[in-house]
Amino acid sequence: MESQRNLLLLALLFVSFLLYQAWVVEHNPQPVAQAQTTQETQDSSSSVLTSSNFSADVPVSSEIVPSSDIPAQQSASRSVILENDQLRLSISLIGGDVISADLLEHDDELDSGVPFRLLDSGNGFTYIAQSGLIAQGPDANKKGRPVYTANNNESVLTEGQNSVSTSLTFTDDNGNIFVKTFTLKRGEYVVTVSYKIENNTDSAFNVQLYGQLKESIEQGKSGNMMMPIYRGGAFSGAETRYSKYKFDDMQDEALNVTTQGGWVAMLQHYFVSAWIPVATEENKLYSSISANKKDANIGFRAPIKTIDANSVAEINAQLWVGPKLQSQMAETADHLDLTVDYGWLWFLAQPMFKLLLFFQSIVGNWGLAIILITFTVKGALYPLTKAQYTSMAKMRLLQPKIKELRDRFDGDKQKVSKAMMELYKKEKVNPLGGCFPILLQMPIFIALYWSLMESVELRHAPFMLWIQDLSVQDPYYVLPVLMGVSMFFIQKMSPTTVQDPMQQKVMKFMPIIFTGFFVMFPAGLVLYWLMSNIVTLIQQTLIYRSFEKQGLNEKKKK
Repeated sequence: MESQRNLLLLALLFVSFLLYQAWVVEHNPQPVAQAQTTQETQDSSSSVLTSSNFSADVPVSSEIVPSSDIPAQQSASRSVILENDQLRLSISLIGGDVISADLLEHDDELDSGVPFRLLDSGNGFTYIAQSGLIAQGPDANKKGRPVYTANNNESVLTEGQNSVSTSLTFTDDNGNIFVKTFTLKRGEYVVTVSYKIENNTDSAFNVQLYGQLKESIEQGKSGNMMMPIYRGGAFSGAETRYSKYKFDDMQDEALNVTTQGGWVAMLQHYFVSAWIPVATEENKLYSSISANKKDANIGFRAPIKTIDANSVAEINAQLWVGPKLQSQMAETADHLDLTVDYGWLWFLAQPMFKLLLFFQSIVGNWGLAIILITFTVKGALYPLTKAQYTSMAKMRLLQPKIKELRDRFDGDKQKVSKAMMELYKKEKVNPLGGCFPILLQMPIFIALYWSLMESVELRHAPFMLWIQDLSVQDPYYVLPVLMGVSMFFIQKMSPTTVQDPMQQKVMKFMPIIFTGFFVMFPAGLVLYWLMSNIVTLIQQTLIYRSFEKQGLNEKKKK
C-alpha cells in the first residue's frame, strides 16, 4: 500500500480514536453496584437517628444544609484558614467543611500570580469537601449541623515546621466534646481529618464518620473533540481498582458499594479531590444528586463506632486536594494514581511518562524532554519504519513500469490492476508492506498522546520563544503549520499508485486537514508530532537514497 494511503489510514485511525474517546467521556458505562441495593442504603441511612446536635447530614437527603435555627451571624462565611507550602484551605465553622482550596504552586492563569482554586463555594458554583459524624441514640434531636469554635483563625506553616494543624471544637448538650482537627504536612496535598470524641456521660453512644465531595453539575470546562476531558466522579474498591462514575450515572442510579478501604473522588483535567477512608475498614461508597438536580455528591461512610461511657476515641480519614501527581498519589492510597487516566493503553503510557520524567530531570525543559522522547520512540521503532519505507522504496523504483502499464491499458482499470499485481509478484514487492508497520505503531502514538495530555507537569511548562505553555494551543499556530509542511514533504517524497481523481484530491488535502486538527491540540502534542515527522523525513530520505543507489549499482552490473 502506497504512502498516501498509509497516511490516510493513520489519519482515520487517529481521528477515530479521538472520536471514540469523546464518546467514552459522554457515555461512560455505569459499574454494577455491589453488596446492598440502593433502596437498602436509603433505608439504612434513614434508620440512623441523630443525637448530640449532629444532623443526619449524609445521604438521607441529598443536600447538606445547615439548620435554619443557626444564628445568621454564624453563616458559612465564618471560617478558618489552614495553609502549608502547597495548599491554602478555608474551613467553615459550620460542620467543618473545606469550602475552598487554593493550590499555591499552580497559577490559575499563566504567570497570573493567582493560585488555582480547586475547591470553591462562591459565584453560584459549589465544589466542596464535606465531612462529619452521624450519631445514633435515644436522645436524637434536629438542631442541624454542629457549629464549631476554633483555636485560632489562621494556621500557617512556618519555616522549620514539618506540619501545621487547626482544631475545631464542639460541645453538645450532654457535655460530650468533639474535636475535629485538620493537619497538613510540608510538601503534601494530603489533609488528615481526625475526630477526637470525648464521651462524658455514663452511657455509650454510636457515631459513624462520613466524607463526601459536593460539586455543581453544570459548571466547568469539558474540553473539545480533539481533547475530550472527563469531569465527574470516580471510585475505587476491592473489586474495582478504578472506575469513573459520571454525573449522569449518579442521576440514573446511586453508587452503592461496600468494600474494604477504597476511595471516592471528583476528577477534572490535571486535578483531583478524593476522600480516602481507613484502608483496613469496611466502608460504604455512595453517591446522590441534590433535590434541585444542580449538585452531585460522592462519598463514603465508615463503620459505626461505639464510644463507651466516660471514654475517649479517635476516628480519622484523609482528603487529597491537588494536582494529579502519580508518585505522591500512589503513596497516599492504592490505585489513586489511576485517576491519571491513560485508558486501555496504560501499560505503554506509564513507562513513556516515566521516561519523559527522566529526560526532563536531565535537560530541565519539558519541550526538550518531548523532543528526546520522540527520538527515543522513533529509534526504537526504526526496524518497523525501515520495513515500511523499504516497501515504499521498492514501490518507488517500480513507478516507471507502473506508468508504462497505465499507458498501455489506458482507461481499463481492471487490466491495469491485474498487470500491476503480476508486476508486484515478479519483482517480489508486497503492496501491503507499508501498512502493517503503521498499524503496529498506532498504539505507541496513542499511548504517548495520552501521556502528554494527562501530565499536569506540562501545565504552564515553557519550551522556548513564544511557546510558554505546552499544555495549551500554540498562540501563533506556528507548530501546526510546520507540522502540516512536514507532512506535505513526506507525501511529496512517497510513491503513489492512486488512480481515482477523488482519492488523489483527498491525498493532496491531507496535510491541510491534519493541520486543522492539530491547531486544536496542545503545543506539547504538536511538538511531538512535528519532531516525529522530521525524523521520519530524515529516515525516509536515507532509506530511499540507499535503495536508489542500490538500483543504480545493479544496473551498472547488468
